[in-house]
Amino acid sequence: MKRLSLAIALIGCVTLVHAQDDKSIISKLHPDVQFTRPGDKTGLNMFETGKEEIIPYDGLKVRFGAGFSQQFQSLTHSNSGAVALYPRLAPGFGIAQANLTMDVQLYDGIKLNLTSYLAARHHNETWVKGGYIQFDKLPFKGAGWDKLMQYATIKVGHMEINYGDQHFRRSDGGNTIHNPFMENYIMDAFATEIGGEFYLQKDGVLGMVGISNGLINGTQQSPILAAGTDTTGYHRNPSFYAKGAIDKKLGDLRVRGAASVYYNNSSGRSTLYAGDRTGSNYFFVMEGATATSKDNFTSGRFDPALTNQILAFQLNGFIKAKGLELFGTYENAKGRSINEKVANFDKRSVNQFAADIIYRIGAKEKVFIGGRYNTVRGQLLASNKDKQSINRMAIGGGWFLTNNILMKGEYVDQKYNDFPAANRMADGRFKGFVMQAVVGF
Repeated sequence: MKRLSLAIALIGCVTLVHAQDDKSIISKLHPDVQFTRPGDKTGLNMFETGKEEIIPYDGLKVRFGAGFSQQFQSLTHSNSGAVALYPRLAPGFGIAQANLTMDVQLYDGIKLNLTSYLAARHHNETWVKGGYIQFDKLPFKGAGWDKLMQYATIKVGHMEINYGDQHFRRSDGGNTIHNPFMENYIMDAFATEIGGEFYLQKDGVLGMVGISNGLINGTQQSPILAAGTDTTGYHRNPSFYAKGAIDKKLGDLRVRGAASVYYNNSSGRSTLYAGDRTGSNYFFVMEGATATSKDNFTSGRFDPALTNQILAFQLNGFIKAKGLELFGTYENAKGRSINEKVANFDKRSVNQFAADIIYRIGAKEKVFIGGRYNTVRGQLLASNKDKQSINRMAIGGGWFLTNNILMKGEYVDQKYNDFPAANRMADGRFKGFVMQAVVGF
């Protein structure tokens, strides 16, 4: 809690500085750093940083940012009754979550990012999310290098990998200002891995290739085997991933399409759908009778547990016409765990579809309303089981009091279909209201 108090104090200090409208002090504490996505409203609907050099380099600079979120929920849940759900679910506040971000302008076109979770649901102690160094220029001269870096970007680090477009819109601990809804997708593709990404982009066309260690942590050990399994075919391979996107503006119309793929043929423990260490913004729903907020932190989400072999691709479409926004996702993931591989089970396939419709009101788009439909369907439990599905409908809205202060809320209704009678999710459903106060800069 001391660290959370420190975060709140930091947020208060910076907000006070903004209120003083002293541009010289603001520029010293919160300077602009090249090729950085803003942490406030001005970063909405921004995906990869482009190659346009808006900010001139004038020496070493350190920029601190933060995300702070306080949630309140009034949710109820139910199932078939065969397995007991958490019995003490009641209206109340979730733990306040806070992120601290540091961007450092190291050199012309070169920056460093470090993001820490100061307080989160799963790790309520300070925990480093990751960091990277990004090159949009190189520190040595040469006509060939200069020509290449007009279009190229290089990122290396232990970082959030760029798979899909949805991860740019998701809530991430205290950083929830870019998500128009309360929660992320049911199948939440997000992972921090050690690797590198190489980008080429020009005139709204982007291509990226990446390679990582395929794990959320660094390791020098061989994978841990489940009891009764052998080492046949169980070793750690790197993950390979790639992305292509086209983003064009035609007057007041903006259209973007993106396709991403992620592949690992033998991961020690892939966490592409279980890489979030902060937690869901729905607390306790559909959890077991002895659940705790800290340990059962993925409430309302579903991890297909394709932890050993995985081939996933995600298609995204984004359209913005004045205040109207449409964002859609289709995703397929196929693979299996090491236990399924040893048992010679076939690979399982899971599909996800989601559609957001948002309308932002007024010339400055400070108020918005919207709806989301999200469904996951496939062999969610095992390849020798029948298919199941999970469907979510959310309707909500928000108000940006300033560019860095947001109030938002939603009504959510999520249903679980065709789960076995002995499963906790059998005939499952949760519904109700969730609200959130957000500060981001």
